Amino acid sequence: MRPLMSEQLKPDPKRWTALIFIALAQLMVVLDATVVNIALPSAQKALGISNGDRQWVITAYTLAFGGLLLFGGRIADLWGRKNAFVVGLLGFAAASALGGAAVNPAMLYGARALQGAFGALLAPAALSLLAVMFTDAKERAKAFGVYGAIAGAGAAVGLILGGVLTQYLNWRWVLFVNIAFAVVAVIGAVMYIHEPATGRNRNRLDIPGVVLASAGLISLVYGFSRAESDGWTSSVTIGLFVASVVLLAAFAFVESRVRAALLPLRVVTDRNRGGIYLSLGLAVIGMFGLFLFLTYYLQQVQGYSALKSGFAFLPMVAGMIVGSTQIGARLMLRVRPRLLMAPGFLVAAIGMAILAQIKVDSSYAEVLLPGLVLMGLGMGTAFMPAMSLATYGVRPEDAGVASAMVNTSQQVGGSIGTALLNTLAASATTSWATSHMHTAADRTNPLLINEGAVHGYSVAIYVAMGILLLASVIAFTFLNAGVQNTGTRADGDESLEDIAIPVVAH
Repeated sequence: MRPLMSEQLKPDPKRWTALIFIALAQLMVVLDATVVNIALPSAQKALGISNGDRQWVITAYTLAFGGLLLFGGRIADLWGRKNAFVVGLLGFAAASALGGAAVNPAMLYGARALQGAFGALLAPAALSLLAVMFTDAKERAKAFGVYGAIAGAGAAVGLILGGVLTQYLNWRWVLFVNIAFAVVAVIGAVMYIHEPATGRNRNRLDIPGVVLASAGLISLVYGFSRAESDGWTSSVTIGLFVASVVLLAAFAFVESRVRAALLPLRVVTDRNRGGIYLSLGLAVIGMFGLFLFLTYYLQQVQGYSALKSGFAFLPMVAGMIVGSTQIGARLMLRVRPRLLMAPGFLVAAIGMAILAQIKVDSSYAEVLLPGLVLMGLGMGTAFMPAMSLATYGVRPEDAGVASAMVNTSQQVGGSIGTALLNTLAASATTSWATSHMHTAADRTNPLLINEGAVHGYSVAIYVAMGILLLASVIAFTFLNAGVQNTGTRADGDESLEDIAIPVVAH
């Protein structure tokens, strides 16, 4: 059995300062997923992007990010997390500068793909740095509380920042702003981040695994993107899903037989980590759908500006911060993770149920405010132990790929949520219009048009609520880990203690 933490060297005294810069980098990656959405109409007009091609501003990023995450996590294990972290930051900044200076659509698409590729290196490196730097139970709870709050709230912060930059500067600054984030984070990383010398995975890179995993994930993410635009029954959509299943099945087969696997199956077959990946992915489906519909609802139905609609999400951001740092972090040392995650997702589902009551003339204070607060509290409370348990007890040489799987589950969940819920909303709106709009005047009546759209949003939000309820059930039934300050599982398996991650030496 490995030495216990009390027998090891003291942790790095600069680890809390390092956390600031790790959190800053994570914020940059997470908010980039939504900050560009607010600026997209302006960028489309400036560069002459057609309506059919505008999706590539988003899709180029998500394809590269989702497809290369496992590869990025493995590179972090091979190179060292700090090295991967710094390279990821510098590459992300350079790609952002290229995108901000874009003079034509192709240049912008290419820059967004580069952002996704470097983000796929940066995101797992950031999470795995926390996993190897914070091993004391109380400190780990606090550190992952901060990280969980940022991971959950970053997308909403992106909506606010995107509104501010687009309204007061121009669309290019939603990309240029990343340069400032990255420069500060690189300086902080060089000065304050010290990862342990042990725990690197120096085995040869699993090239077949890289090719199969990347191709399979790209097919999956792109399949959901095409489902949103072309429909679920189109030949292209079905072909991409079939290709994804075949490629990922081949990947699993290869990984079970190669000596140095890209994704050792022990990482995902662990009952607790598997439950985390599944429930977290489901929860993100619901959350990303909510961002999408409430943004449309606030701007197109309620007439909010981009800036005002961004600020409308602030109560959810506040709820996530409170849920992560004050509820999740404090209770993680006293109760089992499932007793935080399952109730957290349940509270978020209740918030969704309230938000599903929106009408054309709904009051923000009576409907949106309580719904958003409950969503934030629930998701923040659940995200915090999820982020921690996903990397808790993992072998040091697997920390990068375990972290990458957290990001992969969220990325795939976000892609599914956007495509699935948007399709459901559009279908519900069409059905409502068929039964309520009988004349040409009806079909041009702004009130009826808005009522049809809100009906579609409401139906999709109810489905998102059901998905969150399923995430709650999975978290409660799959997770059996004990309180995370004991190092043992609830069922008595001591494997978490046997593979304790060494603390950082300074």
